[in-house]
Amino acid sequence: MARCSSIESAKRIRRKVAAKKVRRAQLKAIIMDKNAAPEERFAAQLKLAAMPRTSSATRIRNRCMITGRARGVHRKFNISRIMLREMAAEGLIPGVYKASW
Repeated sequence: MARCSSIESAKRIRRKVAAKKVRRAQLKAIIMDKNAAPEERFAAQLKLAAMPRTSSATRIRNRCMITGRARGVHRKFNISRIMLREMAAEGLIPGVYKASW
């Protein structure tokens, strides 16, 4: 199981990304607008660079919702491959069952 601090850190980053998402999108729209004045675009670049690094969506690390494992996390279920296998074998995930042929 992952350390509690790494799990809480991931949650904190997700909250920060959600809070700053709209502002980042506004600044990026100004930067990408070719009709805007160069001074305005440059000012938007400076404001975007001044924002916290953890407010970027690329800083989010997918973690298992049960164990906190950072690798081998299935996107659809947000759980690790190990927990997915165990839960599927026990029949805890609707529509998922172990294949046999």
